[in-house]
Amino acid sequence: MKTDFKFANLLGTVYCKGKLVFTPDGNSLLSPVGNRISVFNLIQNSSYTLPFAHRRNISHLALTSNGTLLLSVDEDGRAVLTHLPRRLALYHFSFRAPISAVAFAPSGTLFAVGVGRLVEIWLAPATPSPTSDEGLEFAPFALQWSSDSRFVLSSARDLTARIWSLSPETDFLPTTLGGHKDAVIGAWFSKDQEEIYTLSRDGALLHWHYAPLPAVEHSKPTTTAEQSPSPPSAWRINQRHYFMQSGAKLSCAAFHAVSNLLIAGFSNGRFGLYELPDFTTIHTLSVSQQSIDDVAINESGEWLALGSSLLGQLLVWEWQSESYILKQQGHFDSLNDLTYSREGNHIVTAADDGKIKVWDTQSGFCVVTFTEHSSGVTSCKFAHRGNVLFTASLDGSVRAWDLIRYRNFRTFSAPARLSFSSLAMDPSGEVVCAGSLDSFDVYIWSVQTGQLLDQLSGHEGPVSSLNFTPSGGNLISGGWDHTVRIWSVFERKQSSEALRLQADVICVAVRPDSTQAVVSTLDGQLTFWSILEGLQSLGLDSRRDISGDRKFSARLTAAKLAGNQYFQCVSYSMDGCSVIAGGNSKYICLYDVVSGNLMKKFTVSVNLSFEGTQEYLNSRTLTEAGPASLLDIRDSTQNARAKQALPGSGRGDVSRRRTRPEVRVNALAFSPSGRSFCAASTEGLLIYSLDHNIQFDPYDLDVDVTRASTLEALVQQRYLLALVMGFRLNEDSLLRRVFERIPSTEVERLIEQLPTAYLARLIRLVAQTTGSSPHLEVNLRWIIALLSIHGNFIKDNSAAFSQEIRMMQKVTSGVRVDLAGVVDENGYLLDYILGQPSA
Repeated sequence: MKTDFKFANLLGTVYCKGKLVFTPDGNSLLSPVGNRISVFNLIQNSSYTLPFAHRRNISHLALTSNGTLLLSVDEDGRAVLTHLPRRLALYHFSFRAPISAVAFAPSGTLFAVGVGRLVEIWLAPATPSPTSDEGLEFAPFALQWSSDSRFVLSSARDLTARIWSLSPETDFLPTTLGGHKDAVIGAWFSKDQEEIYTLSRDGALLHWHYAPLPAVEHSKPTTTAEQSPSPPSAWRINQRHYFMQSGAKLSCAAFHAVSNLLIAGFSNGRFGLYELPDFTTIHTLSVSQQSIDDVAINESGEWLALGSSLLGQLLVWEWQSESYILKQQGHFDSLNDLTYSREGNHIVTAADDGKIKVWDTQSGFCVVTFTEHSSGVTSCKFAHRGNVLFTASLDGSVRAWDLIRYRNFRTFSAPARLSFSSLAMDPSGEVVCAGSLDSFDVYIWSVQTGQLLDQLSGHEGPVSSLNFTPSGGNLISGGWDHTVRIWSVFERKQSSEALRLQADVICVAVRPDSTQAVVSTLDGQLTFWSILEGLQSLGLDSRRDISGDRKFSARLTAAKLAGNQYFQCVSYSMDGCSVIAGGNSKYICLYDVVSGNLMKKFTVSVNLSFEGTQEYLNSRTLTEAGPASLLDIRDSTQNARAKQALPGSGRGDVSRRRTRPEVRVNALAFSPSGRSFCAASTEGLLIYSLDHNIQFDPYDLDVDVTRASTLEALVQQRYLLALVMGFRLNEDSLLRRVFERIPSTEVERLIEQLPTAYLARLIRLVAQTTGSSPHLEVNLRWIIALLSIHGNFIKDNSAAFSQEIRMMQKVTSGVRVDLAGVVDENGYLLDYILGQPSA
């Protein structure tokens, strides 16, 4: 089995906290998700996560005006400079202190950073434009910018805004703009730079105008012979405006200078859209029950992005049509379980917030959310037939969901009120079983009637895990009584065979061929049992494999804490040759079933904002009161301090404590194709795949392979050479341009001469183009030529081309459905046109 799984995408979480940034074309939105960055394409309805990760949560993002360089900074002031189109981390550096703001100059050659009470100007590396042929030149590294990149406008908590010049200017002195009574959270230049708008947290908006001083302030006696000098000018307050939000504080704001639009977010979950300088209210809308942490507006001024960290919400709203372009929200609490659909195109997650979410693996978006459960959902399983999903919850119900109509069509319950913690589905789809931590029995219901058929008694402790064998002959249950029982559910005499272990059973997984089961126990052991013989075939002590993390409050080292580690979830691969396991650790372990060897370890997270990501603690952070990260140091200017959570309290709820989430893996599952697996962790839904989405592959690349040489070969009608050079450079815009310039008469000859090393890339390119291009006939000719010429080769290597074939099948199915809809809608019109007599 291949073990070269790499991080592919992050689902389940769309926004944590930090700045939201639109790309210059306004079609994509960059959102900080913990210590990673997710990019949401609002036009193609897709998303991806950049492959690098910070050591702490990301707090600020900045993007150059051409969309090439992305600067991300975490809570400690450590920054990563990234080439966004190629998704490559170029440089890591540190500001040596937490920052409060960062912004690139419009020219892209400079960026300003607020570090403490200072504003630092840094020289950015020069990058070529996407259409130029220049090389990449790296320059050494040494908030609102003006449109000519000459001045910087900063705002701070000292109730002022300041204007700075980058280079010496004639008759210019650094200017301080006062007049606010609270911290200034935003300051912006107008389009003509003749006006400035400053906004404070208490909702006061000051309109500054650069105008000559009154005559009484600069007049002096002059003779007739002297020419009167031009009156000096200065920034003066022209107007004052105030937001009326009944006690709510202003939490964030953004300004679009071209259209003079101001968007403001408040601590009560409302946002307002205003037109300046008249301060005309365009829209006021409540989008959340919690504070809005950040807002952004795209380049055209049509779309507004809003993020709320407490609920994990990310919204993109088009204010002219008053409609949502994007409305996504992650789980509020930790994930408990996940499962793949039969086709592998959807992942279902269950969490403690009582919600069930269905995620599209291709787009990365949440398709539907079910909220009928009144308590935490502990388990979810797909039926082997039909689009039916089963879930178990702590509210004492097991529900069946129709994923075609998106409704709950059956609810199963026990005679007594129980909290179900495990679930199993018969492969035939006739019965569903559930186990509880409150009872020692296994409950069996009929799916068709919803009636309780039987209760299986035999365990002497709570039932923690249930699984049917894929053949459907046996039900395997694990409990806290140190036993695993094999039940013959469909026989007339229901009997069970007990397998004895040394500790409480945490999880049980069954091999796809129904011959073996793996059991994870509380003492950190993995034991493999033969289902047919009832004998143990292999045992692994995995405590050392999963250890290596130390919490801030731990008194012992990570090596001495290995005895407390165990796996909470295990899963077989599709071929049954390996087992993947995860638990209360930052590691996911991949084992070989035959030899029992550890083949690979995957690190879930390196985010220091979580507990359990460090093996050794830093002694410099230790204080007399304990580790500095555990001290509850609150900032009086934050909104949370101002909330009157307790009656009569002037300091808020003093009983509230800041907690650090602990990194862990609660569920694991392989995709039906076996090419990827998914992990439900503290960070969200992590997808690891063998199909790497490489942005820049320097395979067989030399100095002659450039954008200019590729376009020259295209002009010379050397289409095969141009296509191969485009694959080597792997730039989306260049590949699309070369592909669309190839005439349809050259398609078959080009495919016959194309090396098979580029066949998978060509299939992927054709599938992507067919789904977004209006040239339907040309793209279908490409597909027919590919299948007719290389069909046998693709069939012989079906495992290597499985993802590409699925993409092509999905695209052609979509085209068929679209054409059928168009024909059905215009059938009568076509009959009428064809029935007309010829002229």
